[in-house]
Order: sequence, then C-alpha cells, then structure tokens
Amino acid sequence: MEFSSVLLTAAELMAVSARTAPKSKGSDVIEIRVLGPDQLEPLAVEMEEISSVTGMKFFLRDAGNVRQSGACLLIGVDGLSTLGLNCGACGHATCAEMKASVDIAPADSLYKGPVCALRSTDLGIAVGSAVKTASMLNVDSRVMFSAGTAAIALGLLPGSSMAFGIPLSVTGKSPFFDR
Repeated sequence: MEFSSVLLTAAELMAVSARTAPKSKGSDVIEIRVLGPDQLEPLAVEMEEISSVTGMKFFLRDAGNVRQSGACLLIGVDGLSTLGLNCGACGHATCAEMKASVDIAPADSLYKGPVCALRSTDLGIAVGSAVKTASMLNVDSRVMFSAGTAAIALGLLPGSSMAFGIPLSVTGKSPFFDR
C-alpha cells in the first residue's frame, strides 16, 4: 500500500498544529513548508554537503533518514524579530542591542544569531504541537536540527533564521528508531 498521500495529509495537519500553537504576544513569525516525496532529495544532498563542510557526521545519518521518508515538514522562525520586551534572555540588555549584534555573527555559523529567546521558544512550541499531531496520527517522525539547517541554506524558509525539519514515515518499523 502506498502512503504518500496520507503522509502529505499528515504533514498538512501537523502544519495546522504548528500554525495554531500559542506564540509570544500573539505575534506569529513562524514559517511552515511541506515537502513532498519529490522534494526530499535536494534537502538530503544539502545535509550531506553541510556534513562535509562542518565535519558533523550526524548530518549524513539524518540525510539517509530524509531519503527514507515520504514527506518532511519544515518549521522555522524569524528569530531576529523581537518583541520589544528587553528581557535580556538573548544575552543583550535590550532588543535593539541584540538586533545590532546580528552582523557580528561568525560567517561560518549554521544559523544567524543571536535570536530572540522568546521567538526560539515559539519555534519549540510549534514543533512540539506538530509532532504531537504526528503521534496522534500514528505517523513516525523525528525532529531534526540538521534538516532545518539545510532548509535554511537552500532558501526553503527565506524568512527564518532558525528551523527544524520533521521527516515523516509510515513503515513497519520507524527509520528513526535505530539510529
């Protein structure tokens, strides 16, 4: 039995969960994209490229998992967008100081930062809501920093400074289990 259409529907329902998840001050800077089976190979190739440049071997393992998947949900956030609370959680005294420091981020960083801690939390809540939905649908999933990083590098989430990818699978045994 072919499950590709089921996985795309599951990814869309997960996207609904991410979109409707609570966000700081009710301000939504979450970016969501669903990749179908024909869009997974470029993501896996970029993950392999990042592995070769950084030496981070888990990117290779995760690229294999993306290839074993039937869909992938990408969720990102504009972490450079601040809420004007001057909470200091980002390590700067004010939101303006944080935004001014973005230009001094190392050129070889995987993400552009620093990021607003509250926006980072918004991303985590959206991801948690999405994987809760996958679990309720009995769809295997795995939250991947590596897939999110590759998605940003490929420009798949142009408004995001941080992201996670969540590949999805419906098989007799989860490809994400014995890693």
